[in-house]
Amino acid sequence: MISVSWLKKRQPYWARLESLLGDIKQHGLHALGRDELRELGLLYRQTATDLSAVRGDTSSVQQARYLNQLLGRAHNALYSGQKKTVGRVAQFFWNEYPVIFRQYLRYTLTATGLFALGALAGMFLTLSNPDFMREFLGPQMVSTIEKHEMWTHSVVSAAPQESSFIMTNNMTVSFMTFAGGITAGLWTLFQLFFNGMMLGVIGVACGMNQMSVKLWSFVAPHGVLELPAIFIAGGAGLRLAQALLFPGTLSRRDSLAVGGNEAVRLLVGVIPMLIVAGTIEGFFSPSSVPVPFKFTLAAVLFTMFVAYLSRGWRKEGVAPHTTSL
Repeated sequence: MISVSWLKKRQPYWARLESLLGDIKQHGLHALGRDELRELGLLYRQTATDLSAVRGDTSSVQQARYLNQLLGRAHNALYSGQKKTVGRVAQFFWNEYPVIFRQYLRYTLTATGLFALGALAGMFLTLSNPDFMREFLGPQMVSTIEKHEMWTHSVVSAAPQESSFIMTNNMTVSFMTFAGGITAGLWTLFQLFFNGMMLGVIGVACGMNQMSVKLWSFVAPHGVLELPAIFIAGGAGLRLAQALLFPGTLSRRDSLAVGGNEAVRLLVGVIPMLIVAGTIEGFFSPSSVPVPFKFTLAAVLFTMFVAYLSRGWRKEGVAPHTTSL
């Protein structure tokens, strides 16, 4: 039989769980700080254990019903979504996403570093052994570069279809890079390093054939958004990997729930970036617009992009949790 003293001892923990759930109901799951999220996971597991004990006592039917309802609320708060509106989505992107980006910047910087490492490796291998680019890129692409031709001419003749294909492809690459976090980050690491190496090899191959201006004037207009989007997606994948590998005081399941939610919120910010980048890559980058205009557009877009994300520093004291997405 459950003793009265045991119930009195456990009630403050149940009350604390109720308090946290009240905060979540009013402000959303991200109203809780990191320590409170850990506490929520711990209280959730403890309360589940308490419910098992109470159910074994036939005289504690009311307590069992109460704990069952409390656990149901906690489960919904941890694992259920929230209805979205256009206003909430707009608020998320304008007010919250820059703060989220700032909060998880270290993951994005790590992903950027891995990409840069791959680019340097590709450059070094190609410079030290020019035959490497033929093996890596394939003879057809190398032949096109050696003829001083860009491989993007076909995009202009079918710009609408190509733009749609480019957006889909870029989103697929970004989402696969993110989803690779579930493989303990191994696929994320590979994707970042490989794509960096690809850019490094192509950069040197074009440089060796006097194609640098053609290459970078093509890459710059859309690349100032597309590449950061890949870095951010990689950062989200690394956050997911961290939640899987280092759950801390949470269970691995709760850690993945919390870390996955954070990673997805970081990832969704790349969707508008990839849409804009895909449109530019399909219509503008391969066009015959003068090179200075292409670099000017790239500079303007990158300045706007940095200004947008810098809002996260101006709002550094504001927690990114007013809206769930």
